[in-house]
Amino acid sequence: MADGMVVPETYELSLGSQLRMMGGAFWNAPVRNRVLVLTVALLAVIFATTYATYRLNEWNGPFYDALERRDMPEFLNQLVVFAVIAFSLTLLNVIQQWLNQITAMRMREGLARDLSDVWLVPGRALKLGGAGAIANNPDQRLHEDTRILAENTTALAIGLVNSTILLASFIGVLWAISSDFVFHLGGSTISIPGYMVWATILYALLGSVLSNVVGARLPRLNAERYAREADLRAALVRANENLKPITLARGEANERERVHGAIDGVLEMLRQLAWALANLTWVSAGFGWLALVAPIIIASPMYFSGELSFGGLMMAVGAFNQVNQALRWYVVNFSVIADWRATLTRVSSFRNALLAMDTPAKEGEVIAYREAKAEEGMSLCGVSVYGEPDRGEKGHGIRVREGECFIRPGERVMINGDPGADRHLFFQAVAGIWPWGHGEIGLPLSDGMILMPQENYLPTATLREVMTYPNGLPDVDDGALIRALEKVGLERLVHRLDEVERWDRLLDKEEEASLSVANAVLRKPGWLIMDDVLEGLEPETRERLVDVLAGLEGSTLVYIGRSEEFSRKFSPRLFHLAPLAAPAESQKEEA
Repeated sequence: MADGMVVPETYELSLGSQLRMMGGAFWNAPVRNRVLVLTVALLAVIFATTYATYRLNEWNGPFYDALERRDMPEFLNQLVVFAVIAFSLTLLNVIQQWLNQITAMRMREGLARDLSDVWLVPGRALKLGGAGAIANNPDQRLHEDTRILAENTTALAIGLVNSTILLASFIGVLWAISSDFVFHLGGSTISIPGYMVWATILYALLGSVLSNVVGARLPRLNAERYAREADLRAALVRANENLKPITLARGEANERERVHGAIDGVLEMLRQLAWALANLTWVSAGFGWLALVAPIIIASPMYFSGELSFGGLMMAVGAFNQVNQALRWYVVNFSVIADWRATLTRVSSFRNALLAMDTPAKEGEVIAYREAKAEEGMSLCGVSVYGEPDRGEKGHGIRVREGECFIRPGERVMINGDPGADRHLFFQAVAGIWPWGHGEIGLPLSDGMILMPQENYLPTATLREVMTYPNGLPDVDDGALIRALEKVGLERLVHRLDEVERWDRLLDKEEEASLSVANAVLRKPGWLIMDDVLEGLEPETRERLVDVLAGLEGSTLVYIGRSEEFSRKFSPRLFHLAPLAAPAESQKEEA
């Protein structure tokens, strides 16, 4: 990718668009049916729990009335009733907790698999690297953000449904208790039907408004915190992956400063979050403690006027607490909602950015790709490649000096370049992972083509899997693997075919390049397009690998770069790359 490239486009969506996108992803996910079955089971448990809670609230009346009458037989009878209700509620709570966890697990499975599938569509992840900050630390969004979003979505959805059912069940109890309430003020009487319902709603509404005002910064702070946490983890992983060059350069102090800078970023966000959560706690905790006496204070006029017995007062208190709990759901869960909004934004914007990579630029600013017929080979017609998506020929880039060139099957071709020509950028354009420019590129079928970058990827797997990466070669036996290793000079590895290693750490640059060529020997491609893979290797290694490449009979070899060994061995047809010239320079060259 070109350094310093910035794409000013934003990929954030409105809340409605975020919900539509993620809802559509869920509906098309393989886990949808399992989640729906779990949801039905959860609804059944929630309804059963609400009914048991309703019966428990009714139990308050006769129990406290028995206490008021000092009626021991009825008191003991009500204790038995309580034991049955309490056991039923405990069992339902255990079942609901298990269903909660399993639902969250399935939600996370669906999110993680969907996001990884969208991320690893051929070409998308690499194109995203040029999209600015949205491409930073995709592992954070795929791992931590999906976990938090799945868990919070499940918890909030269940809590909202539970609160709604509780509200519908107990608001009628409060209305019945205070339906005929008359308030005496001096010599006047004021009738307020459903007095306790309105008082409870006002109490909860005040708490919700205050929570929204005090906690308005939490969604943004949470999103920033997750971004800083990702930066810290990335700094630690990068340092760990490069311990050898860091140690040889005596760069520990420099890396320590980078890590400490990342730690400082996390700590600063945690400090701001601590203050924001502390301020929110004034509201949530204050209203929570006030709820201990608020229902008694609200119902006291009816109790002291004789309209309520002590048992009736306790029923009113219980119903108030249930209704207040339902109405205060937003207050209690405001910080969780803020966390949910932050992760929803990060995951949905990342997914939206990935999908946008399928339409990388405006019309006229991308190279036209087409699939060539087998007998046509490969064509490069008037190709220019822009170093930056929106700069065109006025910015950094390259062009094919010949204007048009055609490569026939079986040919040996070298595409080198003038000083300043970015041959690696041209390789990316041929590969289709950097489409910005103009002209047309015709490529043979991708199944018969290997694109060999200068720095190849070696997965953490067995050596036989590495040698047959990416899809495996079921028809290749151990003998073929051993012969391929011996051809490229890796005899020392023939006894390690079934060992799992971090091969990128175990092998040096020479051996990694040799293993890449061994992979091509086994796969026998129709087309092998190389990105200056011989550059920087020892002369003996270059000679050996060129001899191995010469044995690929029937393969078309296209070498993008400069190599004397390749030129001597194959006497290839040559094409040239030139830096994009400004209009005045271009006219001068033509003259």
